[in-house]
Amino acid sequence: MMRYAAGGGLTARERERRERVRLDAAERFARGEKSRKIATDLRVTERTVERWRRAWREGGAAGLRSAGPASLPRLSREQFARLERELERGPLAHGFPDQRWTLTRIKTLIGRLFHVGYTVQGVWKLLRRNGWSCQRPARRAIERDDAAIEVWKKQVWPDVERPRRPATAGSSLKTRPGSR
Repeated sequence: MMRYAAGGGLTARERERRERVRLDAAERFARGEKSRKIATDLRVTERTVERWRRAWREGGAAGLRSAGPASLPRLSREQFARLERELERGPLAHGFPDQRWTLTRIKTLIGRLFHVGYTVQGVWKLLRRNGWSCQRPARRAIERDDAAIEVWKKQVWPDVERPRRPATAGSSLKTRPGSR
């Protein structure tokens, strides 16, 4: 895994932006605008606008305010900072056989370091929420032979690939002699 600058998951800024959209919708509810028009203008579904309208009827604009993150993180800021330092040391330093961090390995590391259980999906959400993303290889494999690949594409693949349709007109009737 590697960190990227923009941050992943829902940041405080993103939650604020979404809240502003909901509060904009509340102003439009008060003016009596139709759900379809609001949904189109705000680029959300009509179903979402109806859900917001119901919350607005029940609690006013306060009913549309952000309630914050869905759950509190199980790792404190200090613990996550320590996890980042350990991730920077690499998988080999933690007894893994190669230099790949997988979600399962990070889950195991969290359990070893902090005695906190996460699911694989929970690890992904934790990392995204803190600005991490998937690592992608920067280079191609050393063993790759582009010339051999081109030869295979031009010479072998056409022989392997079957034509999608017969060259002659066919018939759906099985009683015709030519279709047997």
